[in-house]
Amino acid sequence: MFAKLKGHVDAIGENDAVIDVHGVGYLVGMGGRSLARLEPGQAVELHIETQVREDLIRLWGFLSERERAWFQHLQQIQGVGSKAALAVLDALGAADLESAAILGDASAFSRAKGVGPKLAQRLAAELKDKPPPRGRSYAADFKAMDEAMKSAPRAAAQAADSGGQDGAREDAVSALLNLGYGESEARKGVAAAARALGSEAGEGDLIRAALKELAR
Repeated sequence: MFAKLKGHVDAIGENDAVIDVHGVGYLVGMGGRSLARLEPGQAVELHIETQVREDLIRLWGFLSERERAWFQHLQQIQGVGSKAALAVLDALGAADLESAAILGDASAFSRAKGVGPKLAQRLAAELKDKPPPRGRSYAADFKAMDEAMKSAPRAAAQAADSGGQDGAREDAVSALLNLGYGESEARKGVAAAARALGSEAGEGDLIRAALKELAR
């Protein structure tokens, strides 16, 4: 089984990319959001979810472990296969997906291509109030991502922005946990605050807004 690939982008297709690792080309399925951040020749490190079928072994690649964990987690819900899980990640991204899950926001899930009202409602109901998937623990996920993306400044900036936003959310959740809130309560409050304040909100703003939300 594969868990990570570190190499260079050899080719980019509509739904996949070829990653050259020491002369071996690996065909990796990816979502449009991730593919748009790749460039031929770029150094890259992908988190891999390996799917084994009776007649096929398929590699799915993600620019962060958090995305890979959500991809796997979503497929545990009835009616959600790899195509639907990737569509949800493409439409929302990991951060907004977490907010939609915690808040039980079916309308957010329905923005994903191929996800109808019934499936959107099921996703919202089954994910509501539950903590996000933990995923695998790596020593320096965002640091490694930053190093791997140095050959593509635009992509690196986007990755850094995403990492910063996620970090602020997790710090805000941690602060609420220290104040005595349960994890479900804390994540719901921070998710609501992040949605209201936008992606530029810092830790302090998120904490204050979350506390107001939880006090209602």
